Amino acid sequence: MTDRSSLRGVFDEDAELYDRVRPGYPGVLFDDLAAVAGLGPGARVLEIGCGTGQATVPLAERGFRVTAVELGPSMAAVARRRLAGFPGVEVVVCAFEDWPLPDEPFDAVVSATAFHWVDPAVAVVKSADALRPGGVLAVVGTHHVDGGSRAFFADVQECYERFDPATPPGLRPRAAALVPADSGETDRSGRFGPAVFHRYERELPYTTTEYLDLLLSYSNHRALPAARREGLLACIRALADGRYGGRVVKRYLTELRITRRL
Repeated sequence: MTDRSSLRGVFDEDAELYDRVRPGYPGVLFDDLAAVAGLGPGARVLEIGCGTGQATVPLAERGFRVTAVELGPSMAAVARRRLAGFPGVEVVVCAFEDWPLPDEPFDAVVSATAFHWVDPAVAVVKSADALRPGGVLAVVGTHHVDGGSRAFFADVQECYERFDPATPPGLRPRAAALVPADSGETDRSGRFGPAVFHRYERELPYTTTEYLDLLLSYSNHRALPAARREGLLACIRALADGRYGGRVVKRYLTELRITRRL
C-alpha cells in the first residue's frame, strides 16, 4: 500500500501538467470566503499546499497578503511565476508540518484540495495556532459527482477493474447531495466553532487527450505501476474515442468549509 507521505510527493513530478489541466476553483468561492470571514484588502492569509497557485492567484487578486507554503519545489516554482506580479505574496518551499509559524498571527488559513495531505495530528492544531482569535480556517475540497457523461463513467469502470486491483466493483460517482458535509476534524479539536459550508457544482468538457492528461495529474493514477497505468490509459482512450466520440463531460462539486477559531 502506498502511504500518504509518498503519494503527496508525486504531484511535483510534472508541475506544468498539473497547472495546465487541473480545473481550478469557481471565482464566487473566493468572494464567499471574503464575505463570511470578513476579509478585506491587506488581510494576512496563510495558504497550506498552494500547488501551482490556482487558489493563490484569486486570493492575491482580492488584495490579500499571502504566505503560501508548498512541499514541492517544482510546484512552488510555477506558483512563483504566476504570482510574480503580486509583491504581497510569498511562496515558501516546506512541508507545513515542519514550517515554523511566524510571531504575527494570520487572519485566515486557507487550504485548497491539500488539507487532507497534511498529517492529521498536526493540521487542525497548527492551523489554530497560526490564527488570531476569531480568524478562520477555510478548507476547499473537490469531488467528482454524478452527472456529465454518466454512461461513460459507468463503462470506464471495466478499465479500472482490469488494470487497478484496488478498484471496488461497480464503483459509481455519488450524487452531490450524498457527499457528506464533514467538519469532524475541527469539531473534535475544541479550537474552532461550528462550520459553515458553501457548495458549487459545474460541468467541464474534455477531449479524450485532455481527459487522459487530467487523470495523469491525480496521485492514484501516477502511483500505478507503469504497465498497469499505460494499459489503463489505453483502455480509457479506446472507450472514449470508440463509444463517446472523443468527448467526456465531468461534473465537479467544490466545497468550501469555513470554521472560526475560538
